[in-house]
Amino acid sequence: MQDKAIGIFDSGVGGTSIWKEIATLLPNENTIYLADSKYAPYGKRSKEEIIELSIKNTEKLLELNCKIIVVACNTATTNAIKVLRSTYNIPFIGIEPAIKPAAIRTKTRKIGVLATKGTLSSELFAKTSDLYANNIEVIEVIGTGLVELIEGGKIESPEMYTLLESYIKPMIQKDIDHLVLGCSHYPYLIPVLKEILSENVTIIDSGEAVAKQTKAILATNNLLRTNSNMGEHHFYTNSDIATLQHILQKSNILYLADTLDF
Repeated sequence: MQDKAIGIFDSGVGGTSIWKEIATLLPNENTIYLADSKYAPYGKRSKEEIIELSIKNTEKLLELNCKIIVVACNTATTNAIKVLRSTYNIPFIGIEPAIKPAAIRTKTRKIGVLATKGTLSSELFAKTSDLYANNIEVIEVIGTGLVELIEGGKIESPEMYTLLESYIKPMIQKDIDHLVLGCSHYPYLIPVLKEILSENVTIIDSGEAVAKQTKAILATNNLLRTNSNMGEHHFYTNSDIATLQHILQKSNILYLADTLDF
């Protein structure tokens, strides 16, 4: 069981930001990543569709013999992980906007959350906000169009800058001092965001926390790989492979990428 892979899926290439944190923290672990770009973005789909897609991806990762599954998508986690955990006898790691650390650290008592419609409208997001940000003003903005531009390889395009600026400026005017990235695609926008935000705004994403939780759950279930060899990393996409390869080339971690029908 220990030599089986960590399975990871997302609605496209964004979850590779989570994969990179996991591969860095657990260099000896094997990983299999599914980029469900054919159906991206999940954020504009219904809850029923998101659950159906999450089950599809889970079935494929189980078919590929994974020992644990990381749902590297905020929208899929907030809408589907409860169903996945009740359906399959395998550990699942989810990802949701890191409101808690932002709420604890804010000095202006105002934080921004940039996320998809599917995440912001979910029951889990509402519960998390009520629990950790009860006395804090949370400025929520739906990042419409951002995932499509990232999937299209336009991360540093003028179009991306203009769109991001339109989303971030209202948050700046409200005096936020923390910006929570509520989509696993969004960490790839940090260089552009830093051009728009002032230095006193801290950007928070969930990647490192998810990697640590993955390690903890593997250890608890005696699933950590004991082999000292470096892990192997396989990536599959059901769409154009170019964007996936472009993003992975920046990671400096050896990998194999291919297209797959799922």
